[in-house]
Amino acid sequence: MKIFKDKHSLRKEILKTKGISFIPTMGGLHKGHISLIKKSKKFKFKTLVSIFVNPKQFNKRSDFRSYPRNTKIDIKKLKKLKINYLYIPTFKDIYGFKPKKKVFLDKFSKKLCGKFRKGHFEGVLNVVNRFIEIIKPKYIFLGKKDYQQLYLIKKHIEKRKIKSKIIECKTIRENNGIACSSRNSNLDKNQKKIASNIFYYLSDLKKKMKKKYILFNINKIKKDLVNLGASKIDYLENYNVDSFKKIKKPNSKFNLFFAYHIKNTRLIDNI
Repeated sequence: MKIFKDKHSLRKEILKTKGISFIPTMGGLHKGHISLIKKSKKFKFKTLVSIFVNPKQFNKRSDFRSYPRNTKIDIKKLKKLKINYLYIPTFKDIYGFKPKKKVFLDKFSKKLCGKFRKGHFEGVLNVVNRFIEIIKPKYIFLGKKDYQQLYLIKKHIEKRKIKSKIIECKTIRENNGIACSSRNSNLDKNQKKIASNIFYYLSDLKKKMKKKYILFNINKIKKDLVNLGASKIDYLENYNVDSFKKIKKPNSKFNLFFAYHIKNTRLIDNI
């Protein structure tokens, strides 16, 4: 595994390769990231992982500061996985140039997480656009846990006629049902139990909605989630996963999208 800390030496190296499979991360690597890496290794191109905690996608400075970081442990994990390249850029390396392509921000960026985290998706798409220009990957591997992010990145790539292809990967969960996330490390044992109970409550709700359409009584559901231990609910909504339009009645293409807080930790998921 070769480690690069600046884009110029990275570009010089990857110019020799036929193509790159790229996994962008903010570190704090977990089973979800590992599944993306393992999937990328099944493709014929070399695997490149980045670790960069992007300050521009945090709407609160305190959230940026408290974001889990453990680069030494991450490097050990990546060596074991035998990836080809690791890119750990500085802020200046990523933001010290003007990209050729302008970011396309679909109007859906204002809904769900965009409604509660002002500037978040502008920050995500800004950094992804820059990584694409530096690396020019054939494939980008992204998980479905951050489904809105996945949708918006796909729209940007499509509208800007970028040749990279997104490979969507299923959400990996802990044994207790919680979607794998770097933020899970901020939860204590009791808080993980709360998150698990919320996941199973909402999974059961979706099954009932699919079986027999029940009225989506949002106020009752939010009250139930607070009773289960959520400190605050940002949103709970149902959308078609292809069009991202609100559903009139449930079918195989709908998911429940939700974001909530347990004390100071914000968790998002969709099922």
